[in-house]
Amino acid sequence: MRSYLVVVDETPEAEVALRFAARRAIKTGGGVEILSLIEPQEFIAFGGVQATIEAEQRQHAAALVAGAAGALFGGSGVTPAITVRQGDGPKIVREIIAGNPDIAALVLGAAASGAPGPLVAHFTGADAGKLTVPVMIIPGSLVSEAIDRLS
Repeated sequence: MRSYLVVVDETPEAEVALRFAARRAIKTGGGVEILSLIEPQEFIAFGGVQATIEAEQRQHAAALVAGAAGALFGGSGVTPAITVRQGDGPKIVREIIAGNPDIAALVLGAAASGAPGPLVAHFTGADAGKLTVPVMIIPGSLVSEAIDRLS
């Protein structure tokens, strides 16, 4: 089954990308995989403190994807696959795509204004031609009606 990989965070453009991916999944009979990335932490000398920080980040990421999954299911009826990983974002995205032949595209949201986020910048820059799937950059300025029309 064709699946769209969407990287979510707390930005409005991530919500736009998720809506677009859900609409594409519905129209193509596919699915959505939601990825939440946890930034790696610098080493802290006190292991207990570092473990607490990492546990809080995992809980936050889990709550973020649960909210996104609930919104996705409620708005479209699509039940997404959920992945939460810690580490280098571009590397993790490449690993997930390489490990799942059903992923048809990477869907990223672009901020409505300002510089692009790190994943958009990375996958439209030096690594633009290295992925085995298309990268869909969804403008964060799109309203729901425009997303529905374009997807």
